[in-house]
Amino acid sequence: MRPAVPVAPYCSLEMLTEAKAEPQAKTACKPVSEIAFAEALRANQSMVFSLAYHFLRDRGAAEEVAQDVFMQLYRKLDELASPRHVVFWLRKTTSHRCIDYARRRGAQSTIALEETREPSAAQQRGDPLLNRRLRQLLATLAEKPRMVMILRYQEDLTPDEIAELLEMPVRTVKSHLHRSLAILREKIERSIGDIR
Repeated sequence: MRPAVPVAPYCSLEMLTEAKAEPQAKTACKPVSEIAFAEALRANQSMVFSLAYHFLRDRGAAEEVAQDVFMQLYRKLDELASPRHVVFWLRKTTSHRCIDYARRRGAQSTIALEETREPSAAQQRGDPLLNRRLRQLLATLAEKPRMVMILRYQEDLTPDEIAELLEMPVRTVKSHLHRSLAILREKIERSIGDIR
């Protein structure tokens, strides 16, 4: 029988960021970066994957982007000041990585949206055919307007938050939203006209 090895207690992300801010304070925690990264990963992995998946519409690509984002987080975690800063940084980095990935890939989509399954989530109310059609129409937008729409209507961010995240003026964000909604409205009206 082995002797009991003292294990450092688990510390929350808030405790760890406070410990980073006050290096003279003694904590009995495991190394800050290991626990902080594990907690940041656990708390935000679904948000990062969901953002990437809804933008790229490809599970494998979304997993690859999420992995890249969390690898970069592991390297930069010591530079981030608080849990809110971590979430902001993750959204910003994921958004930029998705746009870059889509541009590198060149093609809009390699897998039909109808053939993919949504990641596990709460049941959505409403018409599933309408939701699928809206996702298809959203996928026809250019990269930046599409990311603005996803951040606004999926992540429920304000135009000011989106502007800060994507490093663009607030008026540009509002313009993207206005134009994208007009484009989507026109496409929906045309598709309804085709049915009649």
